[in-house]
Amino acid sequence: MALKGNLRDFSINQLLNLINLARKTGTLVVEGPGDSAWVSFREGKLAYARMGSDEDDLAAILHRSRKLSRSHYSTIKARAANMSDKELGLLLINANYISQEDILASLRSEFVGVLHRIFTWVEGLFRFGDGEMPPDGKITLQIGLENIIIEGSRRLREWEQLQDELPSLDIALKFADRPGANLRNVNLSVEEWRVVSYIDPKNTIKQIASTTKMNDLEIRRVVYGLLQAGLVELIRPEGVVFERRIPSMPAVGAEEQKSLVNRIIKRIRTL
Repeated sequence: MALKGNLRDFSINQLLNLINLARKTGTLVVEGPGDSAWVSFREGKLAYARMGSDEDDLAAILHRSRKLSRSHYSTIKARAANMSDKELGLLLINANYISQEDILASLRSEFVGVLHRIFTWVEGLFRFGDGEMPPDGKITLQIGLENIIIEGSRRLREWEQLQDELPSLDIALKFADRPGANLRNVNLSVEEWRVVSYIDPKNTIKQIASTTKMNDLEIRRVVYGLLQAGLVELIRPEGVVFERRIPSMPAVGAEEQKSLVNRIIKRIRTL
């Protein structure tokens, strides 16, 4: 397979298919829109993954998966800062604080989640480092790619549909003056409540996504659901002034202008 390329030519799904079929061992580095991802494979199976914007140590992963409280996470970060993930994992298991199954489940969710997040990246660069693997102190797994690829295809189709419905995130939301649904019968999810709490004509959807730590697919999914329920409306953000640009015709010479006029005349005659 090609060692590097552009996501316009090879989608994440296609790359994973190639890695799976060729049973590749190495690390795929993807530079996407505003973030980066490192995904390692061993003989065609997912072994490790991390996002450049996220802390990738075991304590942070356990905290994100709610296996560690905020106070315990802060204590571990302070006292076990020099420990590798493998050493920390053994320490937590031997102290009967967390089970091996909990650690493996958290890592699996984290690694698969990274792939789910980058499936919708259609712009960016990638390179595959043959044989490159994470440091020895990291805990690696062996996760089959088949189901991940199927889920990725579904997410990509959903992303394309939602992008058609909400092509831009640089717009704001406001609560509908006359909600189209009976509010007493509306049951919002945790993610929907998080978005609802930030709805304000001054906040763009992109800003809400950044604040709530949602990716483009997640925020579009929630906003589309709120729109379909008739609870919110799309509006221009307050304080944003859009310049009205008058399209300019490119300058053309006399001969080009004459040729253009002649083509227009011929077209009119054929009508």
